[in-house]
Order: sequence, then structure tokens, then C-alpha cells
Amino acid sequence: DGVKELSFAVEAGSAGAAAADALGLTATEVQSQADALMEVAAGTSDACVIDLLMAGAMIGEGTSYPDLTYDAEQKLTTEEYGIGCRKGSDLAQYINCVLGDAYQSGTMQKLAQQYGITEELLVPQQESTFTTGEDSDVSYIQQKGTLVVGITEFAPMDYKDENGQWIGFDADLAKLVAERLGVEIQFVVIDWGQKLNELDSKAIDVVWNGMTLTDGVMSAMACTNAYCKNAQVVVVRGQ
Repeated sequence: DGVKELSFAVEAGSAGAAAADALGLTATEVQSQADALMEVAAGTSDACVIDLLMAGAMIGEGTSYPDLTYDAEQKLTTEEYGIGCRKGSDLAQYINCVLGDAYQSGTMQKLAQQYGITEELLVPQQESTFTTGEDSDVSYIQQKGTLVVGITEFAPMDYKDENGQWIGFDADLAKLVAERLGVEIQFVVIDWGQKLNELDSKAIDVVWNGMTLTDGVMSAMACTNAYCKNAQVVVVRGQ
């Protein structure tokens, strides 16, 4: 109950924002989970609600935020990540095929290990076959020659290395899909609250950024199978 007296920062349109709202917490919406962490570090907010995967990568000794803390056992919600495509798009099925191959070959497990994601958080993927849909998004992407991936900066899923190149568990999986499609890849930072508009306007082809599979998301987009487990946790300044 003491938590309800704290001021929270949450990413607009995120599972963390939904969790805070459901619990009746006093929350200010910011543009990204990284901004939410900065609010707590700066003392502007008492706490924030972010993804467990991001907390594991960003918080604690030897990380960007050594003075912040969270309890991995105190989960506000548990959820699964999926990848979002335009409603009716055949790209989701195509991505399922690539993820199935990546899991069965051990590539997905190696990437998870590389980015500090424990294997028990991975959702096993099955091999599957792809059939081109009518008004095919896959054909559209192959014809234009670029897969445009909508992201936010969110370690360990999508973030820049020292050379300014996008890397991360999600970024590297997306590169596998672009390679299989035979196209270039372009990462575009989006306003998370506008992800559906970005997709529908064809500004991006896919939302691939630790996206929680909520009922709302799954009704508004063509989503892949779940590929990773996650939870929402509360982050505060250390004592």
C-alpha cells in the first residue's frame, strides 16, 4: 500500500502504464522506458514501472544505473512479447517461420545468451511453413527492398553500440528476417504511443521492440507467436 503514495514515471502506451493504471498508481507518462529510468535517477519521480528484461540490463552494479534497485520477485504483471505487423499482413507468418528456424538451430538461444536473457524466458518456437497472402506485405517489402523496423531505445532488445549501430536481441532477430527476405534493414525510433499509426501509414513495416501481447495489440495488429516472456517491475532509488 505504501507504493500508492509514490509518484511513478511510465512509458506512454506501454504495459507498464497499463499496470500502473490498473493498480491506481499516480503516474506521469514519458516517451520511453529509458526516460522513465532517468526520471527516477534524477529524483523527479519516486519510482517507475518498466520491463523486467530492461531492468536486468540497465540496473545494478556495473550498469547505467548502479544506484537504482528493483525486486525481480515482485512482479506487477507477467506477460509475453510478440512482434506486430499491419492488420491482415502475411509478414507475421513469415517472421514465425524465421523464428522457428532460429530456435530449432539454436541461433535464438545464442543471441539470448549474448544479450543476458536467460533461456527460461524464451518461448520455444516450432518450425512452420509460409504461404504468401493476398495483397502480400512480404512481396511489398521485397519490392521496395527495405524492411523498416519501428523501435524505441530499449536494452537489451534494441540499442546502439559504440559505433552508433543498432544491436540487441530484437534487432539481431530482425536482421535475420531482413536477410531471409533479401532486403536491407532500417531501424526507426517511434513514439510508442503512436505505433499503430506508424504501421498503418506504412511509415514502418513492423513493431519489434519487446512489445507485450495485450488483447488490444492483438486485435489491432497481425501479431507473431509469443517468443519471449517478461514481467513489469517497480524500480526505485537504492537506500
